[in-house]
Amino acid sequence: MHRLVIKIMAEKQQKNNTKAAFVFGNKNYKFMFIGLAIIALGFILMSGGGSDDPNVWNPEIFNWRRIRLAPTLVLIGFGIQVYAILLNPDK
Repeated sequence: MHRLVIKIMAEKQQKNNTKAAFVFGNKNYKFMFIGLAIIALGFILMSGGGSDDPNVWNPEIFNWRRIRLAPTLVLIGFGIQVYAILLNPDK
């Protein structure tokens, strides 16, 4: 009986001593938020350029910002996300 009580107390103490460890560190989360902000900026730059009247063609939809800059920012943001996930927080 005495050994059982000691064993139960030791198990409770072990559970209390273990800390919940996060998979990612602060540096990982900073890079993730930077990546998310860049992706959001890319999608914001991609929006717009339409016409209010469906019978009128607006060539503004094919400008440099929507065709080149915005998709590049989205891809860079995804690259930063991959880097943030693979970054070792201990180093």
